[in-house]
Amino acid sequence: MSILVSYASKYGSTQGIAERIGATLKAEGLEVDVMPMTSADDLSGYDAFVIGSAAYIGSWLKEARQFVLRNREVLMAKPVWLFSSGPIGTATVDKQGRDVLVASEPKEFAELEQSLRPRGRHVFFGALDRKKLRGVHRFFTWSPASEKLEGDFRDWSQIDEWARSIVHELVAIPTAVG
Repeated sequence: MSILVSYASKYGSTQGIAERIGATLKAEGLEVDVMPMTSADDLSGYDAFVIGSAAYIGSWLKEARQFVLRNREVLMAKPVWLFSSGPIGTATVDKQGRDVLVASEPKEFAELEQSLRPRGRHVFFGALDRKKLRGVHRFFTWSPASEKLEGDFRDWSQIDEWARSIVHELVAIPTAVG
């Protein structure tokens, strides 16, 4: 079974998550390619897809939205899982009392629910290295509060667990793939 894990990452955090998902899927015996969406041209040889993007201000990166639109027909015919990264810090609940990961779901999750019917979707905490920030994102570093939010907040065991759940679901639906 051939799986494509494709991602859109601005500063590398989402790429790291995609690579970890790919490594976990490979360790479970699947054939996996991990690549940025800008390099994923021909999707015809894949049996399933794991698609992820960094999210900023509630939306996936433009290249992720374009990737899904460009490949919608292929994606609709195969099992698809979606992930996003974005929230940083250690807080699990926001100021309104909501789960931070649920509150951080990009709008694309809801938009793609009907067309792609993803088998799963997940938001993961991201990482922030202030030295990597460019453009308007550099303004973030001017705030003294931003120092508390610098670091790697990705939960690797949670990422591995989610990737293994994809394997278990794929094994349970062998007639739906291929």
